[in-house]
Amino acid sequence: MNIIAAVDNNWAIGWKGQLLVRIPNDHKQFRQETMGKIVVYGRKTLETFPQGMPLEGRVNIILSKTPDYQVKGAQVVASVDALLEKLRAYPSKDVYVIGGASVYRQLLPYCDTAHITKIDHVYEADAYFPDLDRNTEWELTADSDEQTYFDIAYTFLRYEKRTKKF
Repeated sequence: MNIIAAVDNNWAIGWKGQLLVRIPNDHKQFRQETMGKIVVYGRKTLETFPQGMPLEGRVNIILSKTPDYQVKGAQVVASVDALLEKLRAYPSKDVYVIGGASVYRQLLPYCDTAHITKIDHVYEADAYFPDLDRNTEWELTADSDEQTYFDIAYTFLRYEKRTKKF
């Protein structure tokens, strides 16, 4: 299973329910990586999407503690166990965890590849992704050349779990 996020130098991902910064090339990379695949995310992440609608061209699965929560165009599960059972129907390589912070923390142990856009800046933030550089289970296996969007420098990184358990 994959996990995908844009993080700053402190592994921050959001502030007051929004992304820290919008970088068109990061969105393009996200779209290319997830199109036609299965995306897993929480209710709060859904609410940040345009019109609060699921992503087109993907199977959307929302992890929500609210038992009767329903979303047109998405499947909703109420627990990690229920999610893992539902994901058995799909190839693991086609599943992408896309946020937010709580969902990242809960599902990182089940992932074996992380696609990270690392933004060379520190933003004011209140939501964080687990720091893979300090996690000995993960290793950096690929990185792009540094890119810029106006004055924002960023790099596309891939981390892989050292011993794939799932």
